[in-house]
This record gives sequence, structure tokens and C-alpha cells, in this order.
Amino acid sequence: MLGNLTWAAIPFNQPLPLYAMGVVGIIILAVLGIITKKGWWPYLWREWLTSVDHKRIGVMYLILALVMLLRGYTDAIMMRSQQAIAIGGAQGYLPPDHYNQIFSSHGTIMIFFVAMPFVIGLMNFVVPLQLGVRDVAFPVLNSVSFWLSASGALLINVSLVIGNFARTGWMGYPPLSGLAFSPDAGVDYYLWLLQISGIGTLFAGINMVTTILKLRAPGMTYFRMPVFCWSALTSSILIIVAFPILTATFAMLLLDRYLGMHFFTNDAGGNVMMYVNLFWAWGHPEVYILILPAFGIFSEVIATFSGKPLFSYRSMILALLAICVLSFMVWLHHFFTMGASANVNAFFGIMSMIIGVPTGVKVFNWLFTMFQGRIVFTTPVLFSIGFMVTFVIGGMTGILLAVPPVDFVLHNSVFLVAHFHNVIIGGVLFGVLAGYNYWFPKAFGFILDERWGKASFWCWLIGFYLAFTPLYALGLMGMTRRLQHIADPNWRPLLLVAELGAIIVFLAIVCMMVQLYVSIRTRESRRDLTGDPWNGRTLEWATSSPPPAYNFAVMPRVETIDAFWEMKQRRLAAVEPAYETIEMPRNSATAFVIAFFAVATGFALIWHIWWMAILGLLAIFVTVLVFGWSENREREIPANEMARMERARLHFGRPA
Repeated sequence: MLGNLTWAAIPFNQPLPLYAMGVVGIIILAVLGIITKKGWWPYLWREWLTSVDHKRIGVMYLILALVMLLRGYTDAIMMRSQQAIAIGGAQGYLPPDHYNQIFSSHGTIMIFFVAMPFVIGLMNFVVPLQLGVRDVAFPVLNSVSFWLSASGALLINVSLVIGNFARTGWMGYPPLSGLAFSPDAGVDYYLWLLQISGIGTLFAGINMVTTILKLRAPGMTYFRMPVFCWSALTSSILIIVAFPILTATFAMLLLDRYLGMHFFTNDAGGNVMMYVNLFWAWGHPEVYILILPAFGIFSEVIATFSGKPLFSYRSMILALLAICVLSFMVWLHHFFTMGASANVNAFFGIMSMIIGVPTGVKVFNWLFTMFQGRIVFTTPVLFSIGFMVTFVIGGMTGILLAVPPVDFVLHNSVFLVAHFHNVIIGGVLFGVLAGYNYWFPKAFGFILDERWGKASFWCWLIGFYLAFTPLYALGLMGMTRRLQHIADPNWRPLLLVAELGAIIVFLAIVCMMVQLYVSIRTRESRRDLTGDPWNGRTLEWATSSPPPAYNFAVMPRVETIDAFWEMKQRRLAAVEPAYETIEMPRNSATAFVIAFFAVATGFALIWHIWWMAILGLLAIFVTVLVFGWSENREREIPANEMARMERARLHFGRPA
């Protein structure tokens, strides 16, 4: 009846998972209790859970990312503490089995459920506003994308309570991830939750590419689009091309595990290294899926707070496009030690160096934009400057690892861990945090507290360098990654410094939480009544903060780059436009229902509860059919109603 699911799946004999389960359970019950007591359920259902508004969906992506950041950081501090304690004769507090699950879930969460939701959430919120349009191309599909991502996040947290997670690392290499070495449900959790969330990500990429190519404001040619829109376009193209590779790879591994096939086995014609090739054929473009939108954010922030147009706009676009193409030509540098010929390794080493050139172009563009500008050192600018220093260091270590003989020495060492975090934290995380502070007033109508924002930045910067710079030295000293116990006591001082850095990163997260709390408490004094708190240059600042559901009552006409800046320079008098009747998509519960059954189906497939899996798939199919046959998907806002709302919003006249 319940397949492989028994009471033995609950970790009654392991205190740490039980403690974590209790804490999470108490928090969830407290939140649900507050929502119920306040009577917020109708509002949440109407305005958020069933919303297809790209802005609401973008905000929900960001909330998901912030919540999962707490979970991912918890894994990180547990690993760092274990390594700081378990040295020499000491064994630490984490048994090897639990430690292996923690480093596997940490990587999976941070890549798929922190970085990806952060990036896609900002693209969702900002891109339609910058394009001067009312929504994305497929609003309901956008909602489905988010809820499938949330379904994957839910399943990875379920593995904390029921069963266990993979012990394979976030990459899931066979044969360790094969049935012979991982017979329990851990790898199945890993594969199915990433299949579900990966489908949502693919839908998001398709939606974003279609929106940018087909739904721009009148006059907005490709070379009048903001750089962030270009970065979102290139990132989404990479999603469309790369994510099917990951989906197919995981499907083959699932066939190996469930049906005894031999795609990635050592016998019967299988090829273990083919999994590694396919994984990194997705994996290295994934790095650019994450970093390209961050490049776009830095471009917007630096131009705005320097009071100047972005230096050499076209070279920035060409650099983004070059990276988009070159990102598929470098994946083999992740496994130079595979045994390929010297010629093969040389080719991929050279390509890995070449891809650094367009990145260097962008860094110089940002520096020249700041040169002789009137720079305002806000929190987003500090994150941008911190990024440039940190990312250049990370890039140089990447060039070093692109040299095959060097990589042979440093492969699988913590030097690589330091390099990877140098790029992801110093690049992606600093980027999304700059965007979070920059666009927050547009989303909620008030500015975040600058003092706590700057405190958070300095804690992030100092904490990062203390946590990961020692790993470069430890890697050169021979320390390999994923060690549950440290045999060499000489490594203790550097590991303690890394532990201190992790604690300071915790303070950075606390500062972010305090910043949000203080800003909400003092929001009346922080109101953005103009819609343009930063003296911005692009169209998202042309509408109110927060924007209405329809974004723009009348579609703006674009005649140049930095369209809103040009409008302000002309100082045109405010004239009430001629409003027209518009259509907006209705809210839909389709995505929420699909996500509910996706979680049930994924859980059933993990535990081999076949009847539940069949019913879940059938329910998803029926839900899609019902939506497909529905007709009343849009609502009409008449011109007179539009005029009434706009007069009330913009104070052209008294509200009707």
C-alpha cells in the first residue's frame, strides 16, 4: 500500500534531524496560526497564492530564495563547525552519514533553491516593467513555473523528516548514486525534486524569452532594451538549451535505478563518465545562467548611481552574447583528470581562458561608467564594488584552474571550493542582494534602511573573505573537499579562521533580517511617493511604487536607450492621456493545484507508492485539461474605470 515507506523512514534514533524537524514544525505551526488568527487566508489566496501577476510571482520567488537561504546556511555552518572541531583525535558532533547528507543538500539548495529563485524572481519582477509591458507572455505558465520550483523546495525539506537525502554531493555522480551504493531513498529525493523544479525553470526560461522577443513597448528595438533585459534574455536562452540536458541525464539515471538499465554503470555497456560529461554540459552554462542576470543588475545600479549612461552599451551586449555562446565550450575543465588526450584538455583550457575576455570587457565598462561620475554610495553600489573586487579574484583563480597541469594538482581540493564560492557569492549573491535593495522600493513602495543594509554588506564581504580565503591555502596544502574529519592538526588555525568567517556571514543574514524589520516598522517615513527614488534611467521607474496590476495605463513610447531618463530631460508637462480599455489575466488556481499533485506524485515515486503516483499524474493531466478548456481567463478594465483608477493614483483629479 505504501511501497517502501515504513516507520523506519522516520529518524527516531537521530537527535539532530529530530531537533531540526521540531524547530521547523514549530515555526510552520506558528506562522499558520498567526495567518489563521489574523484572518489573512482569503487575502493570501486571492492576492498571492492564485495570482498570475508577474510582480507578485517575482516577490514569491524572492521569499522562497530567502527562506531557503536560511536552510542552506544552516547546512553550511554545521559543516564548517564540524571541520573546525573534528581535528586529530576529536570526532566532532556530526556522524559521517549525516555529514554527507548535509554537504549534498547544501549544494543542491544553494544552487537550485536560493540562486535560481533569486535570479528568476528579479527577472520576473523587473523585465516586463523595463520593457514597458503589462505582464509576461504566458502569465499562468509563469505561476506554474514558480509553484513547481516551490514543490521541489518542499520535497528537499521533507527529506529532513521522512527518509534521508542523497550522500553523493550536489552533483550525484554514479556509481555512488547508483542503486548498488545508494539503495535508499536519498538519491531518489535528489533526482525527482530536481526533475520537478527543473521543469518549472525550463517553463520560466521559455516565458522570459518569448516576453522579451515579442512584448516590448512601441519603439523599443533590441538595442534600446536595458542591459538587464539583455542579461535576462541570454540567461533564459541558456536555460532553454541547457536544462533539457539535465532533465535527460537525470531521466537516464532514474531508469538505471528503477528499471535496472545501464546508462551509467561500469558493466553491460554503461559509461559512468558520460554522466559527468552530460552533467557539466548543463553545469557550466548554469554558472552563466546565474551570473549573467547579476551582470545586468550591476549595469543598472552603476549607471543609475553614477548619474551617467552605461559606458559602451553595445560592447556590453556583445560581451553578454559572447558568453552565451562560449559557455557551452568549456565544460570539460571540470574534469581534466578524466583521462582525455592532451589536445582535448588543451582546447578546453584555452576556451576557459577566452571566456574570461568578455567578462573583463564588462568590468572595464563598469569602471569607465563610474569614472568622473557623481557616485552615490548606497547599499546597491557597495555590493557592486564588492562584486568587482571579489569576482575578479575569483576569475583569476578560475583562469588558474583552466590550466590542465595546475588542475591536476588542485582537482577535488578545497581550492576549488573557494573558487566556486568566490564566483557564486561574490558574483551571484552580491548581485541579487544589490538588486534586492535597488528594486525593493519599486515592489513595496518604501526604501530599505541604509544603515542596516550597509552593515549587512560589510558583514557579507568580511565574512566571505574570512570563510573562503583560508581554503585557497588549505587546497594548496593538500586538503580535499568533503572531509568529515581532519587528520592534520596543522590545518586547525586556518579552519578556525574559516569558522569565524561563517559566523560573520551569519551576522550578515541577521543584519538583513533587522533591516527588513526596521524598514517595515518605519515605512511611513520611507515612502516612495514619486515612483523614482533613485533618479533612475529605465522604464520601471516611470510608474508608481508599487506599480498597479496593469503596470502602465498607456504603453510608453521609447525613442532611445535609457528611455525614462530621456523623458525626464525633456521635462514634458503632465497631460492626462486618452485611456483605452485593456484586458488583464484573471487569477488562476491551476498552478497551485498542479504543484500540490506534483509534490504528491514526486513523494510517491520516491517511495514507490505506484497507485499514488498514477493518481497524481492523472490529477495533473485533468487540471491542465480543465484549464485548457476554460474560456473566462481574462478580465476587461473599461477605459472609464482605468481613468478613475489613474486619477486616484496620480492625483490628476478626485477619485470617483
